[in-house]
Amino acid sequence: MSKSMQAVTLVGFGAIGRSIFQRMAKHEGVRISHVVVSESSLAAAKSVVGDAAIVCTQVPASAELVLECAGHSALTQHVLPALLAGSEVAVLSIGALSEVGLAEKLADAAKQGKTQLHLLAGAVGGVDAISAARIAGLDSVTYTGRKPPLGWKGSPAEKVADLDQLKEATVILEATAREAAHLYPKNANVAATISLAGLGLDATRVRLIADPNVTENIHEIEARGAFGQINITMRGKPLADNPKTSALTVLSALRFLHNRTSPVTV
Repeated sequence: MSKSMQAVTLVGFGAIGRSIFQRMAKHEGVRISHVVVSESSLAAAKSVVGDAAIVCTQVPASAELVLECAGHSALTQHVLPALLAGSEVAVLSIGALSEVGLAEKLADAAKQGKTQLHLLAGAVGGVDAISAARIAGLDSVTYTGRKPPLGWKGSPAEKVADLDQLKEATVILEATAREAAHLYPKNANVAATISLAGLGLDATRVRLIADPNVTENIHEIEARGAFGQINITMRGKPLADNPKTSALTVLSALRFLHNRTSPVTV
C-alpha cells in the first residue's frame, strides 16, 4: 500500500457495509483493509471479501480510520475502544447516541485517545447548515418523519392507530428526539443526527406521521434562529439490498471516504 493510500477498517458487513466495500474497491486513494464482523458472520463475510481485505472480529490496534455501519451495539463494542486506542472513527449509527451518557462517553474516549469522532449525515441533508446556524443561536428545530401506514408495522404506532384502516394522515408521536429514538429506534438515526447538529436530543422536537397518501419515506426539517429559517423536505430512495435503509446513507459514507484523499473537498 502506498503512503498516500488511506487504510480503512470497516465495522459491519450488512447491506450498507457490503455496498460501501464494493463501491470503494477501485478507489485510487482509499482502501478497505479490514472488515470487522461477528464470529457467526466470519465465513459469510470471507466468501464475499476474498483476498481483498482481512476479515476479523475486532478492530485492529493499528487501525488508522474506522468506519462504523454495524448498528447501535457496535458503538460500545468497537467504536469506544477504537477511540481510546487513538483510531479516528466515523459513525453511521447515530441513533445510538440517544442513549443517556453514550455521547459523552464517546467524546471522552476521543479526548483520551487524542483523536476525532465523526458523526456522518447519513440519510438526511442540511446538517451542515443547521450546525452552522447553531453558532449564531437556534430557537427551534423540528423533524417530521412521514411514512405510509404499513411502514410503521411492528412499532408502537400499532397501539396508537389502526394502521390497516387509516384514511388520512395521523400523528403517531410528538416528543423530543431522545423520546422518539427510545420508542422508535429504527427511525432514530435521522432525528438524532439533526438534534446533535442543532439543539440537542432533549430540545429537538420530533413528529412521526402515518400517511396513507404517500408511498415514500419523507423527512421534513424546520429550523429557526438568528440566521433565519431552514425548511428541507427529502424523499429518499431505499438501498436496493435493504429497503429499510436510505441509499443516501451509503452515499454519505462514500463522500466522507472520498474527501479523505481528495485535493478539493465539499
